[in-house]
Amino acid sequence: MENSNNKKISNQNKQFELFSSSVDTSITLPLSNILKVKSKTLMIWRNRIYKYQSKIEEDNQNNISQQSVIPDNENIDPKKIYPFSLQGLSLNFWRTNQSVHNGPAMYFVIDNMKNSQIILYIGETNSANKRWKGEHDCKNYLSNYKEALAYNNLTSQLDIRFFLDVPKNAKSRRKLEQKLIYLWMPPFNKETRDRWSTTFTNN
Repeated sequence: MENSNNKKISNQNKQFELFSSSVDTSITLPLSNILKVKSKTLMIWRNRIYKYQSKIEEDNQNNISQQSVIPDNENIDPKKIYPFSLQGLSLNFWRTNQSVHNGPAMYFVIDNMKNSQIILYIGETNSANKRWKGEHDCKNYLSNYKEALAYNNLTSQLDIRFFLDVPKNAKSRRKLEQKLIYLWMPPFNKETRDRWSTTFTNN
């Protein structure tokens, strides 16, 4: 009986802790108790990611080439895609007049803070103008992240950027997505959360 009750409670608590915080981030908790991550902890976490990604950025800086990256054999080099040079759009771009291509794309959710940028999430889609409109786990992570920043009076601007020159074939796109994830190691992708001690949801 006790195990059954525990399972029921576990299923209700969809959100786990962020940045290894000891705070319970269940959506049933009052807003004031969610994600009380200390500023120092948050910035150390973010700076670790920035340090890693800035090295990738530095290595690629002299070889930026975003002309077609799709050769005939679709053996795509992810280093030829430079996310930080793409146009940033509001995370709620579909509610504005900002135009987004409606075909396949890779997309990057980026955090801009003062003089630094980090990639938080990388994904692929068959329809760039629709994928981000509906339900998406990353939206929950971003909400938690923004709340943690606000709690510590830290200012940040989040945006989403699309790279459109991608394979039409879904299998090839997913392969490219994985290459990009393991190149940039964004903390909100499930493949890389362990590296940054970042857990979010209970599936």
